[in-house]
Amino acid sequence: MSNSNNIKIALDEISRGTAEIIDMERIEKLVTKFYETGETYTVKAGFDPTGADLHVGHAVLFHKLSVFQKHGAIIQLLIGDFTATIGDPTGKSETRKVLDRETIVANAQTYQDQLFLLLDESKTEVVWNATWLEKLGARGMVELTTTYNVARMLERDDFEKRYKSGQSISISEFIYPLLQGYDSVALKSDIEIGGTDQKFNLLMGRHLQRIYNIGKEQAVLMMPILEGLDGVQKMSKSLNNYIGITDAPKDIYGKTLSISDELMWRYYDLLSENSLEEIEKIKNDVANGDLHPKKAKENLALELTARFYNEESATMAKSEFDNVFKSNKIPTDIEEFEMEEGIWICKALVDAKIEPSTSQARRDIKQGGVRVNQEKVSDDKLNLTAGEYTLQVGKRKFAKVKVKQWN
Repeated sequence: MSNSNNIKIALDEISRGTAEIIDMERIEKLVTKFYETGETYTVKAGFDPTGADLHVGHAVLFHKLSVFQKHGAIIQLLIGDFTATIGDPTGKSETRKVLDRETIVANAQTYQDQLFLLLDESKTEVVWNATWLEKLGARGMVELTTTYNVARMLERDDFEKRYKSGQSISISEFIYPLLQGYDSVALKSDIEIGGTDQKFNLLMGRHLQRIYNIGKEQAVLMMPILEGLDGVQKMSKSLNNYIGITDAPKDIYGKTLSISDELMWRYYDLLSENSLEEIEKIKNDVANGDLHPKKAKENLALELTARFYNEESATMAKSEFDNVFKSNKIPTDIEEFEMEEGIWICKALVDAKIEPSTSQARRDIKQGGVRVNQEKVSDDKLNLTAGEYTLQVGKRKFAKVKVKQWN
């Protein structure tokens, strides 16, 4: 295949599914130079390790990084160990709590373990921004604050809303985007990638690279926020509409199958390793009736499960799913719990970790989504007597419960 074809394929894959690209011409030059001379370029992706677990909403970003790696990029995986002590105010209605160093380091390690399920470690540089930000000192920090003014800072949507409503904004939160932008100065990044909610901070990197005269201005690529399983709200653990990267294979497979046929194409575009041409063929086959939408969704579920585990685990997950849901059988490896006689059904569902709250359990019972020993439960005031039960919520959540008699 000629260089021109390789370059076209690379640029199509890089552009695929993006929400916005600023300075596509620069990206094209970097990719072209790689294919013509073999010279690599850098793509920065920063995160503050404020939590331990990632879901496939996060994976949208890292899937795009893996695409860049295939076309000449070295990924600068920036761990914001310094900025995490301030907290990114993006999208927040209040100042975020500060993390201690021990938590930051532990979360960062967990993040790396998960990220390298998607990224090529040999083409990734892990960097910590405390390395250069701690060296700035008071003089350097004051100099940094002179590069932007308060009026411009208040143009940022979340700051503007908080200012107008009289909510507190700390000075440190104004400094946060400056520090993130300075990371791009220290790293001399060619491209930075982030979500659409990070646009202000990403552009700050371009601004500061120009101010500090490092000889380049990074291109910016923004990915959309992925909708969760409900197809409405963004994917979030707090909304319980997520697929966790470290979920069990059967859960990744089953959750993927639960998305709507319409949402499936968004997941294909943002997460699948199938080429644009292959996805277009799948869409045409479904539209023409040559491929059932359920089969297309099964293939996507297999791909995602194999991505985070392996082909064997994906195949076993499908087999287990088919066994349980097509044959109406109960899984063989469900977790077991012991509880006291008389426990309220809603509390039992929460204690068995298959409902997030008693209020959600009550709603699911009223909607016919809860079964005890494969029989639907309609009484949300039910108390369980002594015995052994299989609790079920929906089609994927099961637990065994042994209710003990009072002594």
